[in-house]
Amino acid sequence: MAETRRRKETPATEPIRGASVETDAQEHALPPEPKASVMLIAHNQSNALRRALQALFASPAAGQFEVIVIDCASDDDPRAVGDAFPQATFLYLPDDFGATKAMNIAARSAKSAALFFVAPEIEISAEAVLQLAEHLENHSGDTAAVCPLLTKPDGEVAGQALPLPSRETLARACAGEAATYVAVDLQQESVVIANMDRRALMVRKQFVAGMNYFDERFGEYWADADVALKIRRAQRKIRLYPAIKAVWHAPAPASLDALHRADCISGAAVLLGKYEGAMASVTFRLSRGLNALLHADFRLLGALLSGEKIGSHAK
Repeated sequence: MAETRRRKETPATEPIRGASVETDAQEHALPPEPKASVMLIAHNQSNALRRALQALFASPAAGQFEVIVIDCASDDDPRAVGDAFPQATFLYLPDDFGATKAMNIAARSAKSAALFFVAPEIEISAEAVLQLAEHLENHSGDTAAVCPLLTKPDGEVAGQALPLPSRETLARACAGEAATYVAVDLQQESVVIANMDRRALMVRKQFVAGMNYFDERFGEYWADADVALKIRRAQRKIRLYPAIKAVWHAPAPASLDALHRADCISGAAVLLGKYEGAMASVTFRLSRGLNALLHADFRLLGALLSGEKIGSHAK
């Protein structure tokens, strides 16, 4: 059972005798819906999470949205971060069930119609969050998701826009190759992009609910690509706003263990199966399994044969 620590609510005061009906109505009115639900999924990222929350809460404008942090069984003292930011709602999961399940927990808990998924390594201001929410609301007819422009701490533009996934791009990603990003026109007010990752993505809750939330056959990888493909299938758009910026602090490079690599491959196979058919899924799994065998990577091969993914060992 997950443990939740929510922000404190101000208790209702006793009505004053003789108060007008209008005053009573104002006192008992429901609080306004937040303009956005900012959701951070964290696993052993307490330092980055602290920096991200400091940026979000640096302005009083943060009072116009809610912040939900889902901690995926971190062992780097995440409760200390929660104690430092009582304005946010922290939910501590007993195990690491994978990012996709954590995203679903956050999305179902959110009170706003705008779901903003932000990676802990992203710094974004409250004003930027509200600008994105306003753009999403103003383009209700054709846009399902919006995102800011990601920059590095030195101001250099970080890669963000991606082509739609294909067998080739999925195979390269599963082999550990860096993603190839698409250049965007920074002079435009907004740029329509085909695909993006979930480092900083705001999507309509109505759209997410309409797709029955995120497919939990994905563990850690590819739920965002699934969203992009569904947005395209629904003939909706993803808009990137170059004037709205967020700073991305690249995490230190780390080699992925066999379970993470198997999760990446299994998720890619699920994605191909959904959009290209069962044969595409089977052949992708077989090709990656054969590659593991040829390289004597028996840990990866064993994880693929057993169908393991992130969260499969969670209690």
